[in-house]
Parts: sequence; structure tokens; C-alpha cells
Amino acid sequence: MWLEDYKYKQMAYTINKTDGSVIATITDGTVDNTTSVQLFGKSFSGFGEGLNENLVKLLENSAGTSQPTGPLTGELWMDTAVGQLKVYNGTSFEPTGGAKSQSLAPTNPGAGDLWHDSDDDQLYVHTGSAFQLVGPVYTAGQTLSGWKIETIASSGGNKVVSSMYAGNTRVAILSKEDFTPSVTQTGFATIKAGITLNSTLGAVFDGTNTQASFINVTGTSNTSSTVIAGGNFLRADTADTTTGALTVDTNGGVIIGDAQELSITVSSNDVTIAQTSEDKDLKFTVNDGGVTKTPLQLTGADGGVDITGDLTIVGNLNVSGAYNYTSSNIVEHTDTFLKVNAGGSEADAGLIVETGDTDDARLFYDVSANQWVAGQAATYSQVITLLDAVADGNSTKEAVLKTTAAGLVTVTNVNLAAVGSAITTSDTSSLSVPTIGQVATFGNLWGGSAKFVQTGDPSGSDGANGDFWFKYEA
Repeated sequence: MWLEDYKYKQMAYTINKTDGSVIATITDGTVDNTTSVQLFGKSFSGFGEGLNENLVKLLENSAGTSQPTGPLTGELWMDTAVGQLKVYNGTSFEPTGGAKSQSLAPTNPGAGDLWHDSDDDQLYVHTGSAFQLVGPVYTAGQTLSGWKIETIASSGGNKVVSSMYAGNTRVAILSKEDFTPSVTQTGFATIKAGITLNSTLGAVFDGTNTQASFINVTGTSNTSSTVIAGGNFLRADTADTTTGALTVDTNGGVIIGDAQELSITVSSNDVTIAQTSEDKDLKFTVNDGGVTKTPLQLTGADGGVDITGDLTIVGNLNVSGAYNYTSSNIVEHTDTFLKVNAGGSEADAGLIVETGDTDDARLFYDVSANQWVAGQAATYSQVITLLDAVADGNSTKEAVLKTTAAGLVTVTNVNLAAVGSAITTSDTSSLSVPTIGQVATFGNLWGGSAKFVQTGDPSGSDGANGDFWFKYEA
């Protein structure tokens, strides 16, 4: 018997999730599409097709380029656009067992979740509190930078090395051994044990190094003006040579000798060259024709200066002490003056000749009298020079006489003893000075000729050579 009341009585389905919460209530004859699959109510006509589609979606995990609508936490979705299987975490789909690729870090991540930074092309892992970079250490914009493990072929077999890159350029290679690559490596013709720098970059180690164990001194060719070969450094363990100037930029200067005998120091811009060994000499030697000579020696035992050989002085020689000579009794000066009492002060100056007693002989200039004097035993008289003599002994008394340019001398009077001899009658050529008596007796014959007194002038036939002719007025 059919009961109409039961035929139309409705019985709704209540659909619960795993945690017991209600996801949907479906009345009879309806379908619910709030989730990724269709949920059918009681007595829904044609539910078989929809049910089968639900099963297919579950098999393929809703494979497609668009994520399912109304997903539930834990639902899987095969993202065919990127070829990844993703799971819904309640907020968004994230890769299952892989990294979520996007420009921003995922929200609500869990420990172990991976995130691929699509902007920088870097992979991160979540530690439970934050994302930690896994790699690479450089961003996509920075290109290859940092260490990279590589294998380089060589005649001795493949060599595993660590290459250091910066901006996709290999800057250095770290190797455990020396080898030559059999395949060209730009900037690395040979590779040394340790770190080899790229030769094409002019790469250098720059910074503070507390200790350098070794310097290779086999080469002297500099890489550049700032990269200097080891062979161009001065050595401290052996004799060495430098072609450049050596500057010691400290007042401590230079110290030489196994006992540090010689030092060159500076103090207040004054330079001191010192021989520090007691009573030892400071010698300056030269090579004279293959023979070593010591022209200058500073003697430590007495503090003296010994000079061997000729000494040429350009300029003044100022001596404050005495001048002593030992091996030579002659002092020579050629084409020059010997100047004493220099400096402008007024003082007697000259020469002193020592004698066996205390009565030294002296020749000096007396500045009080403005004249040269000479003498002995403190008794001195003027040394007469031509300038001291006078031609006029009448106007200048007590002066030495000299003739004028005409051969004349003027005196007040002259007292002479008898001089000369009597004039003979026949000697006309004698220039002997006659005695005073002979001159006074003017009438006597002089030179063998007579004297004539006339009122007229003589003629050519009058007298002979040497005769005198006196003319008087009548």
C-alpha cells in the first residue's frame, strides 16, 4: 500500500569533514558545488555522471592550470602550468615536497618548507622561525659569484679545484698541487698549489698580512708599477744590490758593523756620522792607480784629523788654534796673499822668527803708527818703502831722500868730506867728481882747456871741444 506522506517526506544529508565540522547540508534532489567535487542529495536524478567525474578528479588531483574552487585543507592539485603537485594549506596551494616558487616568501610556512625566490632565483628552507638561504649565494642579477667546485683537465690527469668567481668571472683558483691545464683557462696558464690569481685582471692580494712565510726571488720582471717581483726586494740574509735610491726615513738612521761601530743619525736636522768603538779610527780611503790610500783619517785615540796628500781649499781657512809644523820648514804660497788679522779689528800683525833666546825677531805692521816696523828684543824701527821717501828734504825734514823723475834732490845743506881728485889739464872725458877746492878755483883749467871771456859770441873756430866761453856786457 502506497503512502503518499512517505513519498514526499524529505531527508537532507549533512556532510562532515574529518575534524567533524559540517561542510554542507544537502536537501533531497539537489547537488552541492561548494567544494571541488559535486555532493549529491537524496534522490538526485543523474548523480551517476557527476559521481564518476568526482572520481576522475580525485585520480588526476584536479589537474589543470587553474586551482580548484572551494578547496579544502589538505586537498591536492596538480598544477599543469608548472608541472607541480601542490597541497592546500588552508590559505593557498604550496608544492608538496618541493619549493613554492614566487617573489615573496610564503605566509604561514612550516618547518622544512621550501621557497624558491622567483626574483633572485634562490632557494630557501624554513627553519620553523624564518626562511634560511640554501643557495646559490648569489642572486640571478649578480650572476655566478663565490666558490665553485670544478674539474680541470691536465696532462697529469683531471684536477679537482675550487674556483672563485665574481660577477661570472673566475678571479682565482684554489688547488692542492701545481699543474698546467691541457685546456686553455683564461688567465691561468699555470696553476700553483695554493691560490692562483687571474693574470688578465691584474688581481692582487690587498690588505693587512701579519706574516708572509716566503717570497719568490727568482724573477725580477714586475707585473705592473704596483705589483713588484720578489727578485726586486733587498735581502737581509746575503749581500744584495739596488739600482734605486735608498731612503731611511727615520732619525735612527743607518747602523753598520758586526759590533755596530758606524752609525749615521739625525737630530734636529743635524747629521752625525759616528765611529762608536773606543779609540778606533774613521778612515776615508781612495784607489790611487790600484793602490789604496787614506787621504783623510779621524783618529779615535786623540780626536785628531790626519790628512795625507795635497789639500786644496776653495774658500777661507779659519784657524782658531796654533799652526804647527813638523816635517817641513818651508811654507809655500803661489800667486796669492797671506792675510792675517782678518775680520776688521785693529791689532799689530806680522811675522815672528823664534831664536835661541827670548829675543824673537819680528816684522809686523804697527797699526798705531800706520807703518811697517822690524826689530828684535822689543826694539823696532820703521821699514822704509819708496812711498816713505821724499824728493824735497828741505820741506820734509828727517825723511829718507829720493830723486825726482828728473833725477833731482832738494836739501837744506850738505856737509861733505873731500871727494874726487884734482882736474888734470888733459882729461876732457873724466866724469869724476872734483873736490870742493877744485870747484871753487874756477879759474883753473878744467878738462885741459882754457876759459875765454869776451863781449862777443864765439865762432866755430874759437877754442876746442870742452872749452868754456863767457860773454859779458861791455
